[in-house]
Amino acid sequence: MKKNVLIIGAGGVAQVAAHKCAQNSDVLGDIHIASRTVEKCRKIVESIHEKKSLKTVVKLEAHALDAMDVEATKALIISTGSKIVINVGSAFVNMSVLRACIDTGAAYLDTAIHEDPSKICETPPWYGNYEWKRAAECEEKGITAILGIGFDPGVVNAYARLAKDEYFDTITDIDIIDINAGSHGRYFATNFDPEINFREFTGTVYSWQKGAWQTNKMFEVGQEFELPVVGKQKAYLTGHDEVHSLSKNMDGADVRFWMGFGDHYINVFTVLNSLGLLSEQPVKTAEGLEVVPLKVVKAVLPDPTSLAPDYSGKTCIGDLVKGMKDGTEREVLIYNVADHGQAFEEVGSQGISYTAGIPPVAAAMLVATGEWDVRRMANVEELRPRPLLELLHGMGLPTRIRDESGDHALAPL
Repeated sequence: MKKNVLIIGAGGVAQVAAHKCAQNSDVLGDIHIASRTVEKCRKIVESIHEKKSLKTVVKLEAHALDAMDVEATKALIISTGSKIVINVGSAFVNMSVLRACIDTGAAYLDTAIHEDPSKICETPPWYGNYEWKRAAECEEKGITAILGIGFDPGVVNAYARLAKDEYFDTITDIDIIDINAGSHGRYFATNFDPEINFREFTGTVYSWQKGAWQTNKMFEVGQEFELPVVGKQKAYLTGHDEVHSLSKNMDGADVRFWMGFGDHYINVFTVLNSLGLLSEQPVKTAEGLEVVPLKVVKAVLPDPTSLAPDYSGKTCIGDLVKGMKDGTEREVLIYNVADHGQAFEEVGSQGISYTAGIPPVAAAMLVATGEWDVRRMANVEELRPRPLLELLHGMGLPTRIRDESGDHALAPL
């Protein structure tokens, strides 16, 4: 059994992951939290003690770490005895942390595709540009590396696999829908790292349709969806991580990702982008100071973790799947609804961080017990979904199904 967890990152998602590791310390063992700013890690440790989240007596420690430094990351993995690394830091550090895990034998889990800071929206499939290049080495060395195990990507991949296994003979369409119907009360803010958030929306929108990559511009294609709890919502076709693995693993189904945006967000985003303020390329001021516009915008926007106390409302994220079953067309929505206020009360974070931070901990538990310790690199849809979804049900992220029989909780097998 693999025990002892190193969490890399100290943002809102890391806070949720740390609390959930603490709540399941009997399975996961010692908990170490590391980031460049050790004080942020210490605040997470304090919040765990304040909320009395620790289930058993284990080490709970904060560490300073530049995760881009492979040797330093390897040294911390070894010194802490960590057998599982949950990488919820910036997507820029993925390949460095993965390298450290391969070299030390630790299991690796992340929640997003690696990004090169100097490049935006590379040629699909995005996993093929970085992580998948290490797949053969992981298999050769018996390293478990589970990619994209947040909510989206992550749980929505498991929903797609569940649909394939239990609800359809043939799948023709997978529409992943991400709606945040909550309100944080600020004029403008992003729900996670603004730099990563904006980079998602300034490049080409890729979707997988008719057996090939299709391209659109951001906010070019919109559609209204009638969803449980949050009602009718407008969402836009958006490029996203999970499309790039599902296009490979879902037997030719069309795969699209839709994200909800309000008119205010679109207007502000459009102005910032039109002025060049979302560029990742450095520019010089009149005084000769070199700055990256996107980093300046990030610096003046609210820290996403600061939004949590005032956040209200709910999220609805799921897969709308279409296809054939027993010769008949059918449509199934597999989804979760999370509440911002409840998330803050439990772990001190808003709902977006809550939905992203719990799944890697559930996956870590499955690695610890051996069920998902597959000793190779895998995207979530390549693994049995039921163990994950059943764990998540008890951890605050229950799965619901809407089909021709009505709307109901996912029934245990």
